[in-house]
Amino acid sequence: MPDGSIFKRCGCRHPDTGKPLGNDCPKLRRANRAWNSDHGHWAYQLELPPATDGGRRQLRRSSFPTRRAAADELDHARDLLALADGDRRRRTEIADLLQTAVRAKRPLPEVDRIRQRLRGDGALADMPTVAEYLTGWLTHLTIDANTQRGYESIARVHLIPHLGDIPLDKLRTTHIRAMFAAIERRNDEIAAAKASSDPVIRASVTGVRPTGATTRQRIRACLRKAINDALADELIVGANPAALVKVPADRPLPIVWEDERVQRWKTTGEVPGPVMVWTDSQVVQFLDYAAAHAPDLHPMWHYMAYRGPRRGEACGLRDSEVRLHRRETTINNQIATHGYTTVQKPPKSRAGNRDVALDTDTTKVLTAYKARRAAWQLAAGDTWPDTGLFFVRPDGKPWHPNAVTQRFRKLVRKAGMPPIRLHDLRHSAATIALDAGVDIKVVSEQLGHSTTTLTRDTYQSVTKRMHQDAADAVAKKINRKRRKAG
Repeated sequence: MPDGSIFKRCGCRHPDTGKPLGNDCPKLRRANRAWNSDHGHWAYQLELPPATDGGRRQLRRSSFPTRRAAADELDHARDLLALADGDRRRRTEIADLLQTAVRAKRPLPEVDRIRQRLRGDGALADMPTVAEYLTGWLTHLTIDANTQRGYESIARVHLIPHLGDIPLDKLRTTHIRAMFAAIERRNDEIAAAKASSDPVIRASVTGVRPTGATTRQRIRACLRKAINDALADELIVGANPAALVKVPADRPLPIVWEDERVQRWKTTGEVPGPVMVWTDSQVVQFLDYAAAHAPDLHPMWHYMAYRGPRRGEACGLRDSEVRLHRRETTINNQIATHGYTTVQKPPKSRAGNRDVALDTDTTKVLTAYKARRAAWQLAAGDTWPDTGLFFVRPDGKPWHPNAVTQRFRKLVRKAGMPPIRLHDLRHSAATIALDAGVDIKVVSEQLGHSTTTLTRDTYQSVTKRMHQDAADAVAKKINRKRRKAG
């Protein structure tokens, strides 16, 4: 491999022709032929491997302030070429990279980065930035529209603003942790502004919501998926930095509307937490009220409160999957919303496709509803649509999940009940089942959880029977010892 050379050149021009003198300027050297430190700038030249067409080429760069700086870059170029010593194709690629960097007036590629790509047999060309990669990645995804919309929002709002300028292969865990730290700082700023006594400051965050724990998990999951795809396509090599960053789940645990909390809420309007759960008596109270004031939706809400399906699963329950004579239903369909547009699709996970057994009360409610639905259909005649769904509106059309939620909120307020979300009926179903002593694996399967870990972590803190049984067992043991001692 040629050693290359280091020399000086300047911007002087020939007085007659006006052409640049380059390194032929007489001012560049002293009388003793030593380089003149007061004139010109340093440069280097290196013979490169021939181009793909066999043509000769040289690498040249000038404008270095010192000889040392020119020598360092020359050594850098030599080290890069040495990485592929013996591999003609790869040496040609490295030479292409060197020429591209010099022509674009960019720094030479890092030796370690090129070494890593050579080990992984990856492309040596310049990496796209995170923003460039995510933009292209999003256009080629084959996923459902709702997930696509979520990924696009995450990339636009979080990933590209914080990480977009970083070359994809230079993305590190430190960058990702810094992004989440910035998100936390912004959350603190929003909270402080909302609590400010200055109305102008409060107005500046009107409608602005902090980035919650669930969204932070989704940000990490989106980035992890994008980088995994880059690894699978051999665009980059190594470990996935997003997989190495831990984001606390910080999932809000359900809190039961105990009598003392209800009294406090009635006095102050204060809701103890973001996820509230009705007691069994409160569930019964609401369902009795709904039976009288919302008979068209009461059966669906009863099914959700007793057996815990998700909103979309209840709206999408197929008529063919309800076997009342066997007291069971099968959940294998859901109605999801893409914006306000609805689409029917299977549950996301394998665990989501499940059989749900019915209790006697729910069976009676659904049987009565089916007879009422038949009367609606008879009255509608030929205009009755064939949706194939079990729960439908009185005109036979599907329930829009958002409409079900809006009706629920209004009825809760009208009934004077302590507030919960519609999804919290599912929490009530799980909490009541666990409190009744139902095995946690059974409850987990009923809810469609993939493991019992989520069920345990989410609901164990609000179930009391097991804790009370444990407390009673301790007391009994101590009392037995007291009696023996006496």
